Formats: sequence, C-alpha cells, structure tokens
Amino acid sequence: MSEARETVDAEGGVAGWYSGADKRMRRVFWTCSGAWALDSMDALVYQYLIPVLVAAFGMTLAQAGSIASANYFASAIGGWIGGWLADRFGRVRVLQFTILWFSLFSFLSGFAQSYEQLLILRVLQGIGFGAEWAVGAVLLGEMIAPRHRGKALGVVHSGAAIGSGLAALLAGPVVAMFPPEYGWRVVFWVGLLPAALVFFLRRKDDDSDLFIAARERAIRERRRISPLAIFRPRFLKITVLASFLALGAQGSGFAVSNYLTTFLTTERGLSAAVAGLFVLVNSVGGFFGFLVNAYLGDRLGRGTIFRLFGAGFVLSSAVYLYAPLGGSAWTLMPAGLVYGFFQFGIYASFGPFFTELFPTEVRANGQAFAYNFGRASSGIFIQGVAWLSTVMALSTGMMLMGFVGALCTVIATLLLPETAGRDLARFDEETAGPAGSAPAN
Repeated sequence: MSEARETVDAEGGVAGWYSGADKRMRRVFWTCSGAWALDSMDALVYQYLIPVLVAAFGMTLAQAGSIASANYFASAIGGWIGGWLADRFGRVRVLQFTILWFSLFSFLSGFAQSYEQLLILRVLQGIGFGAEWAVGAVLLGEMIAPRHRGKALGVVHSGAAIGSGLAALLAGPVVAMFPPEYGWRVVFWVGLLPAALVFFLRRKDDDSDLFIAARERAIRERRRISPLAIFRPRFLKITVLASFLALGAQGSGFAVSNYLTTFLTTERGLSAAVAGLFVLVNSVGGFFGFLVNAYLGDRLGRGTIFRLFGAGFVLSSAVYLYAPLGGSAWTLMPAGLVYGFFQFGIYASFGPFFTELFPTEVRANGQAFAYNFGRASSGIFIQGVAWLSTVMALSTGMMLMGFVGALCTVIATLLLPETAGRDLARFDEETAGPAGSAPAN
C-alpha cells in the first residue's frame, strides 16, 4: 500500500479522506468531478430541451426520443471501446481523448439544421460521452483506500446533480434570453467547456499504481487483453449482472427524467422556462442524495444502498407524478427535492461497486461496457414511455417504465456479490489464474 493510500485510509467522514490525499489524487479528483459535471450537463440538457427542439425541427415526441436513444446506444459502443483502450494504453490518455471528443461534438450540435443532422451529431457525441465517466471512475477508484472508495466516488458523481442544475438553467432561463431560433444553439455551444479540463491531467504521472503494475505484468507475460475478455467464463456472470443493474437503475431514471419538462408543461400547465427552474430544484435534492449515498454505501454495502434508493425512487416518483400538487412552487418544489434525492442519488453507487466487481486487467473494459450497456438499453424505457403516451397519460407511462427499471435494479443486486471494502490489489491476486476460472466473491 502506498503512502498516499495509507494516509487517506486513516481519515473519516464523507470528505475526510480528502485532507489526507496527495496532490496527484486531488488533481485527479477535481478533474474527474469537473468532467462528470459538465458531461452530465450536456447529456441532460438535451432531455430538458426536448420541447424547444420539437418546435425548432418540427419533430414528433417519438423522434426526439429516438435521438436520445441513439445517443445512449452510441455511448455504449464508445464506452466499451474506450474502456478497453484504457486497460491497454492507460486511464489518463483515454480520459483526455474522450473529454475532447464529446466536447467537440456537443459544440457542433449547435450548428444542426435538421433532425437528421442533430441525430448524427448526437450519435458522435455519445461515442466520447460513454467512456468519460467509466474511465474517470476507474482512475480515481484505483487510488482510493477501500473503506473510503464509496465516499470519494460518490462525491465525484454528485457532479451529475450540478450538471443537471446547469442543464436546467441553460434549457430554461438561458434559452429564454435569446430568440427561439438561437437559444438552443447557444446551449449546445456551451458544451465545449469541458475541453479545458484535459490540461489538468498529467499523462505520465496520474495513472494509478494498480494499473501500472497490471500493465507491467501483461508486458512481462506477453499478454494482450481482448475487448471480448469480459465475456470469458471467469468474468461473464459479473459482466451480465452488472449490465442488468445498470439497465435497471438508469432505465428507471431516464423513463421519468427524460420527459419531466414535457410532463410539467403538458400536465402541470407550466411554461418551458418555469419547468426548467422546477427541474433545477430536483437537482438540488439529487446533490444531497449523492452525498448521503456516498456516506452510507461504505457502511451499509453496495447492494443494500441500491435497493433503498430504488424503493425511494418509486415512491417519490409516484408522489411527484400523481399527487394533487397542481402547478404551485410550494407543492412541486418540495416534492421535487425528495424525488431528485433518490433519482440522482442512486448513481453514486455505480463507481465504487463497478470498480470493485472487476479486476484491474479488465476493470475499465468491464465497467465501461456494463454502465454504457445500461445507458444504451435504457432507450427501451425512453421509447417505451413515448409509445405508452399514445394510449395513456404521459405520467402513467413514465411511472410504469420507472417501476420496471427499479425492479430490475433490485433483482440484479440480489444476485451480485457484496464488495464494500474490497482491497483491489488482493482481489487481483485472487482472480489471477487460468482464463476459465471464476472470479472470487
């Protein structure tokens, strides 16, 4: 164990580990946090812009949903490739490239002139978007001591709530500041900002010791890890179940969040600008959900915290969608705080759980594939809501698909091993062996 890891291991509290971190770890932490916040901003801003884009391009709701679904599918392909490249060439190098990639195509989305052009640009953006979170989570997760891994990665993931809040501001008040034909373009142009983060990472210094050791072993043994390695018998069960978990947790959230502004404008009677502000409040609740999840995950276990937040998501969604809250800020905002707490907060467990499920030789590959498979396949839930909305109220379609996703989450966690506190170096030793052997639980 390195000196940095020993120092961090001695600290406690949600952020206590940070005071014992060295400069390298802090630099990686802030870069990953910033990238994930801005990454989330760009992904969610499309969801919040759906009413504006439908009007701008004359799209149907199903077409708007198809762009989101295609973006998630592309992110699965890009994430899988990016994860494999990170296992082969280094976490930092691939992280820098993916940040530049998704920033560029986020920016170019603002120049789209038709539904078809926007579809292509969002597909290209998704390729880079898919790898960024997984590679960053692996990089930091390999540096953090086991007893604080959930806290550190949970705080990083809280950037998604900040990104959602920024997206709501951009899709609401900022869009309203410009003429209708330009407002949404300005929002996409802001997506170029994450590119500046690549200058804070040092390619030769910031890769984790675990990865460096694993790469040196592979060189000595003249081994090359195939992108298909995660489907070999020793990893297959974990890969399948982790992908199913990612599908359930993300599908349930997207089924509701993807149509929130549409729900608030059509069924609650709010304007697009006001709806954006209400969604911003949901993000505030989500920020605290991340922090609570980060603290409890290391104490209660990864599976337990996923199930608790999944149950909370179903109950809070039902209240937000069905309770007689009207369109008043005094009723919708408190309900939105609770809904956002669970809807966003559940994501804090992905980073530590997936980091602990896969050994170092395939960690980025497995984590990126599983997380992005869930993101891509969640298009089923997004499209499902659009299809159901043709035969029932939009809110009912959102609730049904959200419940199905939460059920998938519970089933997956009951079948996966508990990993909280797992020592990654020891785990590498336990899983080393013939390709056909099964990973230890």
